[in-house]
Amino acid sequence: MRLPPSHLALAVLVAALWGVNFTVIEIGLDHFPPLLFSALRFLVAALPAVFLVGRPKVAWKWIVAVGLALGVAKFGLVFVGMDAGMPAGLTSLVLQIQAVFTAVIAAVFLGERPTPLRLCGMGVALAGIAVAAVDEGSSGPLGAFAMVVAAAACWGASNVLTRRASPPDALNFMVWVSTVPVLPLLALSLLTEGPSRDWEALRTLDWQGAGTIAFVAWVTTVFGFGAWGWLLHRHPASTVAPFSLLVPAFGMTSAAVFLDEPVSGLRWCAAALLVGGVALTSLAPAGRRGREVRVTSGPPPEEAPADEVHVPDEVTAAGRGR
Repeated sequence: MRLPPSHLALAVLVAALWGVNFTVIEIGLDHFPPLLFSALRFLVAALPAVFLVGRPKVAWKWIVAVGLALGVAKFGLVFVGMDAGMPAGLTSLVLQIQAVFTAVIAAVFLGERPTPLRLCGMGVALAGIAVAAVDEGSSGPLGAFAMVVAAAACWGASNVLTRRASPPDALNFMVWVSTVPVLPLLALSLLTEGPSRDWEALRTLDWQGAGTIAFVAWVTTVFGFGAWGWLLHRHPASTVAPFSLLVPAFGMTSAAVFLDEPVSGLRWCAAALLVGGVALTSLAPAGRRGREVRVTSGPPPEEAPADEVHVPDEVTAAGRGR
């Protein structure tokens, strides 16, 4: 199924915004300690949107679980890793390994059996991570690299939790999930970054710092997820989700243009392996599933469009949580 030109443009725009988001995060880390920055991102994403999207449409246990896995663990590690020296463009690339972690965690906890093609894709993606690690080891801190890989694992866990929750409204779910990490991240920031550092960042807040918060909260979270959910309402996930594979291209390009971040030949090789492996892992036909989960939301079942299909949740997971 092909997207109409306007819908295709919207899908590319969302991927571009999610890619550029890593460059904006890098700029924001010049103004804020990483955990405080992450807390402010979720605070601004949740308010005032939480008063506009209606009541939660899934049980609170899923909102809290995803909020902790995605908001506290995944984004906490990403922001701290980038603050420790992980380049923005490379971060946008390495995080795509989440598709492999999602498949592995789903196999363990949901009893799904990956097909040989998916196993091949996972192997190719892991080879890309190995090449990226060699590249980063020669020019940057491997500890920061490891944090981003760990963040991808937490993202995979949050994807599996999200598919168990099966939220009928992606935007409503994301806004309520954004309420969960605020207090834990603020507490961690006070404990590890210190009240004086946090206060100094807030006291000296300027327009550039405020702009980075507004971008990562409203543009990439509220608008990005809202637009992505709107597309998934109208098209099969297997048609929309591949556009998320454009995120590393936009992430690496924007970092090179705005941050003068070098992109070595080894890194391009890692990008080709990782994106190709993630594409195989995410888009290959699924094996046996432990349970059937709807991946789109919209009208009641009796009014659902005839061309709606069930697809692997790793496909939609590729666009979640940025």
